[in-house]
Amino acid sequence: MAKNMTVYLKIWRQPGPDQPGRMVDYTLQDVSPDMSFLEMLDVLNTQLIARGDEPVEFDSDCREGICGSCGMVINGIAHGPLKGVATCQLHMRSFDDGATIVIEPWRARSFPVIKDLVVDRSAFDRIIISGGYVTVKTGQAPDAHAIPVPRPDQEKAMDAAACIGCGACVAACPNASAALFTAAKISHLAYLPQGRVEARERALAMVRQMDAEGFGNCSNHGECEAVCPKEISISTIAKMRREYLKAVVLNPE
Repeated sequence: MAKNMTVYLKIWRQPGPDQPGRMVDYTLQDVSPDMSFLEMLDVLNTQLIARGDEPVEFDSDCREGICGSCGMVINGIAHGPLKGVATCQLHMRSFDDGATIVIEPWRARSFPVIKDLVVDRSAFDRIIISGGYVTVKTGQAPDAHAIPVPRPDQEKAMDAAACIGCGACVAACPNASAALFTAAKISHLAYLPQGRVEARERALAMVRQMDAEGFGNCSNHGECEAVCPKEISISTIAKMRREYLKAVVLNPE
């Protein structure tokens, strides 16, 4: 059985969006290697509250790698050192006893810090609202096999739809680009017949909203793909660009 650990934490503390922040050092002893990273922060917060200090604010919800709310930069890597997992799926056994762990929020102009490790990612919501949906009439759902979809298109659509909107792609990109997120949301509908009806309007609206939110341009560094917890391919960005180009050509303004 692995022995418990001592870890040295350097955590970004910022009281509010308009207040300065700084790194604060904490020492946490008797950490089980089987704890998840968020459980470790829960233990730290329990100790901080017990001695009358402010707990560290961080986002979490499902803690199963599904919701995407738990994102933070750990030792300079979005979601931490393991590939293909969100922060909540990272366990302390990924770190050595006596390790120094630096924990920061997503850093992007379009993701302003709310407090400590919590950032405002509502820019993603506005991109979705601008066109990331299929307009259908309410009523009885059609049979699953009513509209045949070729297997390759099914797989590409499902791969893109795996995006959980965590924002790691933005945090890792040197340009703070949201291209991978936006491309995943455009692509998964563009591969399906149900999404083709509004494909041009969707591509135009979502790309323009992405730009309006202040995200940077994609320059193919590939950092977004490297840190994506769902390992979404940057090929979706190529798909988004094709959809956008077709929309501009066929809908000149």
